[in-house]
Amino acid sequence: MFDNFPLWPARASTAAGNVDALYIFLIIVSGMMTLLVFTAIVIFAARYRHRRGVLAEQIEGSIPLEVTWSIIPLGVFMVIFVWGAVVYFHSRTPPRDATDVYVVAKQWMWKLQHAEGQREINSLHIPVDRDVRLIMTSQDVIHSFFVPAFRMKQDVLPGRYTTAWFHATKAGTYHLFCAEYCGTQHSGMIGDIVVMEPAQYEAWMSGGNTGPLSATGEKLFAELGCATCHRSDTQGRGPTLQGVFGQPVQLQDGRIVTADENYIRESILDPGSKIVNGFKPVMPTFQGLVNEEQVNALVAYVKSLSGASAVKTNTAMAQPTAPAKGNQVQ
Repeated sequence: MFDNFPLWPARASTAAGNVDALYIFLIIVSGMMTLLVFTAIVIFAARYRHRRGVLAEQIEGSIPLEVTWSIIPLGVFMVIFVWGAVVYFHSRTPPRDATDVYVVAKQWMWKLQHAEGQREINSLHIPVDRDVRLIMTSQDVIHSFFVPAFRMKQDVLPGRYTTAWFHATKAGTYHLFCAEYCGTQHSGMIGDIVVMEPAQYEAWMSGGNTGPLSATGEKLFAELGCATCHRSDTQGRGPTLQGVFGQPVQLQDGRIVTADENYIRESILDPGSKIVNGFKPVMPTFQGLVNEEQVNALVAYVKSLSGASAVKTNTAMAQPTAPAKGNQVQ
């Protein structure tokens, strides 16, 4: 109905219909309330206008009327709240089997890398009918990843990861914008999401493949000497990384945190911020020694050590391990 309406973006994701339905409901409720208020104003202005010889009379309140106009708006607002919460939590909870794409925002471009290794700038190729999870960070200032056709927008922050996901339902090319003012060339920070049929996507993916991102991370892991401390036999100065991703980690101060992407990232760039219980703060910071793309590769590698489809690792990291004293990249 609305696909050809010039002021209505195309719907091209599973979330678009739910977002549009909630938005239309809000417009209808707002319009009805506006019409009701203005109708009441006109009626009261005509009925109780000033007339000579007519004095104002005291009007007694009506408890049933007051209860009615309190309960009905409360019910409408609760419908809006629950509906909005369902849409929000669905948009913030990516499926477990979603394909990861790492995004680095920079004045004034989008740098994207697939888990399979392909790199793109200002363009993202994805297959139709597949869940895609974006793991995003900024190299400089706050940006915002906005795809109107998918009804998704997520701020991209420097110094940490934010995530978003979508499931494209229609092949085509869709606009990508930065929706947060980020500098003098903010309006030029645009791109495209290219949704392809599975066969076309596989053909595109097979061209120029440099290997999985986790394999790049494994190579960097070895070059930086990380395997010296993060050994698989639990005898290293740092905790083992086998199976750490997604698991709870106990810290020296008694806190228990989950080893997600932000935890691994922070442990690489600021290892002293969260010390795993049973280990000393001996790991140096890699802030300034690795760029954002390299951090993404290291995170992908640590994640691969916990996955069923993990890439083959070097001897020091690939063997089965006993339970470690801690689970932090430290």
